[in-house]
Amino acid sequence: MLDSLSPLEQTEVRRQCRRRRFAAGEHLFHASDIGDAFHYIDRGRVLVFLSAPGGEYVALSVLGPGQSFGEQALLDPRSLRTATVRALEPTETLALARPDFEHLRARNPQIERMLTYALAEQVRRLTDRLVEALTEPAEVRVYRRLFELGILYDVTDTAAPIPLTQEQIAAMAGTRLRITNRVLNDARRDGVLSTRRRRIVIENWDELRRRAQLER
Repeated sequence: MLDSLSPLEQTEVRRQCRRRRFAAGEHLFHASDIGDAFHYIDRGRVLVFLSAPGGEYVALSVLGPGQSFGEQALLDPRSLRTATVRALEPTETLALARPDFEHLRARNPQIERMLTYALAEQVRRLTDRLVEALTEPAEVRVYRRLFELGILYDVTDTAAPIPLTQEQIAAMAGTRLRITNRVLNDARRDGVLSTRRRRIVIENWDELRRRAQLER
């Protein structure tokens, strides 16, 4: 996102941002809160989710360093958060409040490119997920979420685990837990992955990529 700006513009944005730190498990904000700032993740990872009846929740995505969220807060001072965001581990963000963004934009209209880029990326991600949900079987979606999480957690060359539950992966894949359990059991039987308590370790990345139907 910041790469869409010149070095001088990047410096201006960072100067206006406020570094915020969150402990593992801490909520950055809740759905329906007033959107007061845009967040760029500098360190750590967060879970974006919606609450469901009965105390359950629907996981939408996991975001990590270099990714951002809360763009609507820069567009409309009356906007409400559409999802809840919780830190999965110690996390630091660069938070840009709307008044500070307006100040930057008044001094340098080119700063608006940053917001345009962030919104375009969000639309692209949502469109890709919608097309995927309409065209790909549930099993493929589960494998794709696993592959994406491996990249996000930077464990493609290590035996480090992906610290998410089967329920969270099922929600991110948009499928039922029983289907996700079956996919994981098949993958474990075939040596693609191993599982521990609330942890998944990928053992064969080439086979995982093949099952996710991703091009090399």
